[in-house]
Amino acid sequence: MQEVKQPNKKPFIYYYVIALLVIFLINCLLVPKVAQRAIREVDYGTFMEMTYNQEIGYVQIEDNQILFTDKDETAIYKTGLVYDPDLTQRLYDNGAKFSGQIVEEMSPVLSILISWILPMLLFAALGQFMYRQMSKKAGGGANSMMFGLGKSNAKVYVQSSDGIKFSDVAGEDEAKENLAEIVDYLHNPEKYKEIGASMPKGILLVGPPGTGKTMLAKAVAGEANVPFFSMSGSEFVEMFVGMGASKVRDLFSQAKEKAPCIVFIDEIDAIGKKRDGQVGGNDEREQTLNQLLTEMDGFEGNNGVIILAATNRPESLDPALLRPGRFDRRVPVELPDLKGREEILKVHARKIRVADDVDFNKIARMASGASGAELANIINEAALRAVRDGRKFATQADLEESIEVVIAGYQKKNAILTDKEKHIVAYHEIGHALVAARQSNSAPVQKITIVPRTSGALGYTMQVEEGNHYLMSKEEIENKIATYTGGRAAEEIVFGSVTTGASNDIEQATKLARSMITRYGMSKDFDMVAMEAVTNQYLGGDSSLTCSMETQTAIDREVVELVKRQHEKAGQILLENREKLDELANFLYEKETITGEEFMEILNG
Repeated sequence: MQEVKQPNKKPFIYYYVIALLVIFLINCLLVPKVAQRAIREVDYGTFMEMTYNQEIGYVQIEDNQILFTDKDETAIYKTGLVYDPDLTQRLYDNGAKFSGQIVEEMSPVLSILISWILPMLLFAALGQFMYRQMSKKAGGGANSMMFGLGKSNAKVYVQSSDGIKFSDVAGEDEAKENLAEIVDYLHNPEKYKEIGASMPKGILLVGPPGTGKTMLAKAVAGEANVPFFSMSGSEFVEMFVGMGASKVRDLFSQAKEKAPCIVFIDEIDAIGKKRDGQVGGNDEREQTLNQLLTEMDGFEGNNGVIILAATNRPESLDPALLRPGRFDRRVPVELPDLKGREEILKVHARKIRVADDVDFNKIARMASGASGAELANIINEAALRAVRDGRKFATQADLEESIEVVIAGYQKKNAILTDKEKHIVAYHEIGHALVAARQSNSAPVQKITIVPRTSGALGYTMQVEEGNHYLMSKEEIENKIATYTGGRAAEEIVFGSVTTGASNDIEQATKLARSMITRYGMSKDFDMVAMEAVTNQYLGGDSSLTCSMETQTAIDREVVELVKRQHEKAGQILLENREKLDELANFLYEKETITGEEFMEILNG
């Protein structure tokens, strides 16, 4: 897709400030100059001499100065005020006349002309000039909006030779199948009209960040070969009330003119949040939402305008926006499964040079839970690593290392552990791996390392599932908790003390144990009762307990009991395999990084 660039426009406030500055300068500099005649400053001796010579006409004594004219009143003088008790009598005796206003003020007509009429004429001329310039940039004509304030600044894409197609989007087969129907309708609307079917007015793409919602929307436009209007929800929000609604009207007006076309609103939750009706709410956002609702009702579904929107917070959208007739269809764009990850890796790998023996299935298994954007980043990191090492293509090792970079950060080459710390970390990581290997229903160990990473990890144990894994049994979750506690258990058994290295393990084990009780119904006391509500499921999930304080206390007690039980189980496994624990820890201490094959060979040897 090729973007049609919009001309740069200075904001309206820019010209407004210039006009105000011009008016200020006129009133501060020009008006005082015109308002009074030139005044000549003299010393007090000259003033006294002119008084005795009877050359004073009118005199005005002020708090800090004396103003006076000559006898013919052709010039105005001023001098400083000094203590002189006989001054008034002396002036009177020498024929001076006293006045309350020597400096003549400007006439009212001239004052109004200079202070108001002239600035207004300048302001009007400047405004007319700006209007003509902005009208030219906006396309001219009566439909051009003053200064572009209410005009939609949607990016318009037109088809090009390198446009995005469905073949460029992998791992979302169900979403592509849903959207392929839209493309077919835009190409062949007659067969739908013949049976009386109409396309959905709006389609909402929902899913976690980085899963390719925007790319899917562009792929629909690329396949259909129609104009594609792209705008973010936050771009509708303006400083001036009513401007957002005006932008919505202008966007739909442009879309109707270019029909058939696709209008894509990214992050629609910025303007589509639920209206709460509270005093002091965001009136501008609600006006924009109301206008969007009105516009979506204002055209028929068969006019060739398809509305696509994307969000990762669907639960926050207003129900009026989600009802049939506006957004008729919701298309989930979820994290890819194993097959999807492998296809995404292959799509992005076409952009770089890779070795012929790269196993994308293994890389996809190692990158479990990664989004499309993260997988693209993994491929790019592998290419960068190959360049740093002076190679012309990326290898399997580059891809595996790039996964570790995305997960745990780069290796900290300057981080030097003491000999004791290195031993502790080695036993800690082997404790995780040994507990995982001696339990059934646990993912195989792929790699163990004690090389510090920039994320703060001093080492880690990577486990990789063999295939897709959608459900977890109660036993599997308990085994996972035991694996998390294996590192701390190894420290306790070998060194008789504990360190801070298990902080992340404790957090993950506690989170799993709490979810078992509050969300998964795996509690012995609460049965299948939900104790926790989760919001923002696509943004990490924010949880909140929905039970009484007494129940929360009971939940805490059960969580502690569950984690403690698995901790004791992990300790028992390590005690039963103490010789292997020592052998593996010493081997890891020497090698710093070992593979899963090396680990299992020593464990089973």
